[in-house]
Amino acid sequence: MADLHGWLPFAVACLIALVSAVVVTAVIGAIVRALAKHREWARMLASHLRIPFRLLLLDILAWIAVAATMPREVPQPTVETAHHVFLIVTIALGAWFAAALVIFFEDLGLARYRLDVPDNRYARRVRTQVMIIRRLTIVAAVVVALGAILLTFPGARAAGASILASAGLIGVVAGIAAQSSLGNLFAGMQLAFSGAIRIDDVVVVNNQWGRIEEITLTYVVVHLWDDRRMVLPSTSFTTQPFENWTRRNSELLGAVEFDLDWRVSPAGMRKELDRILRKTDLWDHRTSVLQVTDAVGGYVHVRVLVTAKDAPTLFDLRCYVRENLVAWIQRDGTAGLPRQRVELVEAGGMDASQRSRAVSGDTLFSGSSDGDKRASQFTDSIPMVAKDAGPGERPQPKPGAQPQSRGRSR
Repeated sequence: MADLHGWLPFAVACLIALVSAVVVTAVIGAIVRALAKHREWARMLASHLRIPFRLLLLDILAWIAVAATMPREVPQPTVETAHHVFLIVTIALGAWFAAALVIFFEDLGLARYRLDVPDNRYARRVRTQVMIIRRLTIVAAVVVALGAILLTFPGARAAGASILASAGLIGVVAGIAAQSSLGNLFAGMQLAFSGAIRIDDVVVVNNQWGRIEEITLTYVVVHLWDDRRMVLPSTSFTTQPFENWTRRNSELLGAVEFDLDWRVSPAGMRKELDRILRKTDLWDHRTSVLQVTDAVGGYVHVRVLVTAKDAPTLFDLRCYVRENLVAWIQRDGTAGLPRQRVELVEAGGMDASQRSRAVSGDTLFSGSSDGDKRASQFTDSIPMVAKDAGPGERPQPKPGAQPQSRGRSR
């Protein structure tokens, strides 16, 4: 009965702590949900802090109940271990709650900067910087929580002096071993705050066209036009050149080029371009130019310049203009179709030998005195063979035959 009398208050206290935590979280949740019907920040607060707040409140109330009603017959080491466990859990949940609170304020600030508007350059820059700060916040919360938990162990506090004494050497070794990782880390922070790239920027990197989807402390994710993802280290954007098509604004100028025949009518083609652009919403009405930029090699080089509000729209506009102008050339402007011209000239006023030379071309060993002399240098040293060699005469090689090499037989 004595043991039961000692544990009964402990069980009642724990039950009261559990009920109190449920009641408090229910009341606060009802208040926040009522505010969320009219306030966006209340809905964000509930989504970010609901779980860590409930767990932290339950942990604190349970710790208070255990510390106040722990039976006396429980050994002191067990009591100290229980308090140590509650302390570690409280530190971990407190770090989670603090990080969630900071993220809530970050999202509250980001809600003011929308990306679904035409001129969103400043909003994309703010979002990029806030995302980097969020990751730093999470890392800092984890590091501080782990450090605080380690300091609760007496052995860790005793080893602190020796760890600090060797921190300089360890820092040098770690810096040498992880210089590439540290380089990516600092490159990621540089990209976030320098404004070289931002979330949703359109870039061309490694001859690939895509959009910046994510910027972390160590790498950047590029969403390519064909739905692939290119993951690049942050140092790629700080050490190698790349194209940023939305650095200042999203409006772009694009070109459509043609190689046409000299008989094409630039005025008629320009009139057709104006008609084509008036029919589409892809054109932003800023620039529409058709110019003949070159006229050599049997072709006329025509370049069309048009503008659009962003890169995807510009790509569609260029394809639209190219397709319609090709259809116009085939339908109404057939004179501009590219042609290859060949002129046939009949050779006349030459005798047979000259025509033979004209057909065969210049020769090296015949057809002139110099050619015959040059040929004799290679043929006079080879004796010619008579068709009927008499008795006792030395046989001679035939014309064109290879001379026989003489060797000593063994």
